[in-house]
Amino acid sequence: MIRVEKVHKSFGALDVLKGVSIDVDKGEAVVLIGPSGSGKSTLLQCINGLEPIQRGRIEVDGTDVFAPQTDLNLLRRRIGIVFQQYNVFPHLTALANVTLALRKVLGKGRAEAEAVAMRQLERVGLGDKSHCYPGTLSGGQGQRLAIARALAMEPEYMLLDEITSALDPELVGEVLTVLRDLRADGMTMLIVTHEMDFARDVADRLAFFDDGIIVEAGPPVELFDFPKTERLQLFLRRLARQGT
Repeated sequence: MIRVEKVHKSFGALDVLKGVSIDVDKGEAVVLIGPSGSGKSTLLQCINGLEPIQRGRIEVDGTDVFAPQTDLNLLRRRIGIVFQQYNVFPHLTALANVTLALRKVLGKGRAEAEAVAMRQLERVGLGDKSHCYPGTLSGGQGQRLAIARALAMEPEYMLLDEITSALDPELVGEVLTVLRDLRADGMTMLIVTHEMDFARDVADRLAFFDDGIIVEAGPPVELFDFPKTERLQLFLRRLARQGT
């Protein structure tokens, strides 16, 4: 499991996370919602060790992410992360993008790496795009390529950071379909999203962030249909107005 205990994170004088605690069990999909700037994306980067923390503790299957003896590169093999800007290599084909880490990090031979890569490209619906360059792909296809690249490392956990927010609305659905399939396969996921219908559909639990803290957490039906705090009620009302 992923365990986050009383984590504090600041950038200079700006406190971004103010004592956040949350657990993610194996096979669970936990979705983080809340206004922009509330600390959701920063939390994912801390879990993967990309950002240091000032106080608290983050464990992945009992391993302290920030302990001096922890091999972060080894730990990150088990924690796939995909960002809003998917950052694939533009000079490499889709197949080469996926095989790169398999060969350089895991030491797989070309044939084995390409077989793994093709399985993941087909998994995300890009089997026929293996020899295409990212510049020829749509935004949704590029994001699916980034997911395939992460999945090829066979992670136990996936951290997904607003991966649809930079896409045109008509491309969002194809990426969310991939995430639904991952959920059905039992992948453990921590997802930051502004897609509320998707959050309601996929999440085992929701956590509502605001100003660096988790204001409410629980099953989607509780938070969406019976919000307890005035702050979450206001957030949902604003979303409803924007949707009209």
